[in-house]
Amino acid sequence: MQTLIEIILPVFVLIGFGYVVTWRGVLGESVIDGLMKFTQTIAIPCLLFRSIWTLDFGDSFTAPLLISFYTGSLSCFLAGLFGVRFFFKRGWEDAVAIGFCCLFANSVLLGLAITERAYGTDALSANYAIIALHSPFCYGLGITVMEFVRARAAELPNRDVPMIVLKAMFRNALVIGIMLGAVFNLLNISLPVPLSDALDMMVRTALPAALFAMGGVLYRYRPEGDMRVIRYVCAISLVLHPTITWTLGKSFMLDDSAFRSAVLNAAMAPGINAYVFANMYARARRVAASSVLIATALSVLTVWLWLGALP
Repeated sequence: MQTLIEIILPVFVLIGFGYVVTWRGVLGESVIDGLMKFTQTIAIPCLLFRSIWTLDFGDSFTAPLLISFYTGSLSCFLAGLFGVRFFFKRGWEDAVAIGFCCLFANSVLLGLAITERAYGTDALSANYAIIALHSPFCYGLGITVMEFVRARAAELPNRDVPMIVLKAMFRNALVIGIMLGAVFNLLNISLPVPLSDALDMMVRTALPAALFAMGGVLYRYRPEGDMRVIRYVCAISLVLHPTITWTLGKSFMLDDSAFRSAVLNAAMAPGINAYVFANMYARARRVAASSVLIATALSVLTVWLWLGALP
């Protein structure tokens, strides 16, 4: 119970504060949208840039860690894609969008915040190793499969798909922040102290502002659509992904710090980007929005249970 009160609840109280403020009309939807856009296109990319820039690639990027997490991610995408297509009889494009919901864990807004509160800032190196590949992997997989499905439906040549995917990837601010951080890290580039200090000030705003804005955005997400599909997405995101990651992490004998980060990131609800992806293709938007809202609420309990089970 102490874990729930001291680690998890403050994160969700901040999300709830944003929800209530928007619900009561203290801040309008346009303000919340602007704040979310600020965090998604400026503050969080700065956070990712700063973190990847200063990350020790040799110690953090280990194959067992990444295999443990991303095997779970890929398995959940396939479970969502084929489960929705064949069990729930949705179209292929809807199935891809819902599969993306199962794929894209909220590793930045929730994963970082909860891991930091539970284990401290020194325990985040494995989180950043996972996050460095998260947006490129998830968007690369989701966009590639969606564009392939659309090309087949429109009878377009498959050779057009790679260029479409690359254009979409390089318009994503999170991917750009990660790539710039990697370049600065590998080339050992430094910034003047005033710029570095300004960057640190921006980084400190990222998570609190994003969590508050997330609450405001979630206010508009009503639990509409097919509840059976939504429950399916929640089960995959909150149970299947961390179970696979836990099993593989134990098999690879990950050290405690990496194991905790991998499992906690895998246990996160779908992130706002799940809805962004669905909205980008105008497919399964109600299911995506409702899945983000309901899974985020359920994760208060499930994350508590996973934290209690971790070493």
